[in-house]
Amino acid sequence: MLPVEEALERVLALASPLPLETVPLRAAAGRVMGVPANAGLTQPPFSASAMDGYWLDAADHLPSAQLDVVGESAAGRSYQGEIAQGEAIRIFTGAPVPREGGVVVLQENTTREGSGLTLAAELSTNANIRPKGQDFAQGTLFHPERPLTPRDLGLLAAMNVANVTVHRKPVVAIIATGDELVMPGNPPGPDQIISSNSFIVAAQVEAMGGIARMLPIAADDRESLRLVFDLAKGADLIVTSGGASVGDHDLVGEVAAELGLERSFWKIAMRPGKPLMAGRMRDAVLLGLPGNPVSATVCAELFLKPMLAKMQGRAHRQEPLRAILGCDLGPTGPRTHYMRATLEEADGLPRITPFTNQDSAMLSLLAQADALLICERGEGPFKQGDEVSYLPLI
Repeated sequence: MLPVEEALERVLALASPLPLETVPLRAAAGRVMGVPANAGLTQPPFSASAMDGYWLDAADHLPSAQLDVVGESAAGRSYQGEIAQGEAIRIFTGAPVPREGGVVVLQENTTREGSGLTLAAELSTNANIRPKGQDFAQGTLFHPERPLTPRDLGLLAAMNVANVTVHRKPVVAIIATGDELVMPGNPPGPDQIISSNSFIVAAQVEAMGGIARMLPIAADDRESLRLVFDLAKGADLIVTSGGASVGDHDLVGEVAAELGLERSFWKIAMRPGKPLMAGRMRDAVLLGLPGNPVSATVCAELFLKPMLAKMQGRAHRQEPLRAILGCDLGPTGPRTHYMRATLEEADGLPRITPFTNQDSAMLSLLAQADALLICERGEGPFKQGDEVSYLPLI
């Protein structure tokens, strides 16, 4: 059985950043830029007032000075006339200043009577002017190596960038397998259960920025599997759940091999989730998750999400966080254990406590969990108060 870290290396080796495409700025949130954007203009494009007040020449910026107000400058409507010494203009936030070499006096530091303006007896030394190009200059490059945030889109818009070149979203075909499965909303037969894995995986794919294609459930026979695999054509990644073990009805690996799968591995030293399969199949990468919903979810957290991140040019390794263990635990054994756990705020590091029942059939506990407590193979026992690692569940 492969250690988790080695399995992750092999999984990531199968994935590559997808080709680039250009999308409108409105559609770029959460995408990763493949090439830098260039600012199409200078921001601000002119020196502008940072406050509501009065602009005057620096030579007139004297305590109790008296000036004559000769005009006004507002955002989008600059003052076009001449200003002589001893004169001032009313100016508003964001409005262009009439020329360099002046200051803006805050309106609360003045007294106005008609066109007459008197400055306060005590004046600030702050010019209250945002200089041209204070934010960025035309031609400035912007290329964050992470998904674009709403703040990034605001900056790109200010740079007059209408379209962004980003990595294409991965298309993920999702296949649940098993005669025992029926879709939610349908009455299960006496030996059947409701299919949940595809819904978990599809939501994870979409949360990571991918496009999920949920395909029909494949029965436990070769013809059904071939048919559903054929429906997966065109996907960048095929994710199956179930049928990846060694039982007589676990046919996914066999049929995938008949269709060209080059298998990388299929057993991992972890729990839950030992039977995991990965490899290349035609033009896609295949990731075969266990059929158990908890095992499938944990494996998707550890392997599917990093693959999707790499395909989109994102940082693809999630570093574990640290917490204080809330209870004693025995030794881990030969497989790294990812235990469903709750987190509580505490002074310093948070406190993490695993559920007493770690049965991998308990989806209700998975829904309540905040994190996966990582107990490395061969380690332990662990004492309450020990510092441990965990992965947050979002």
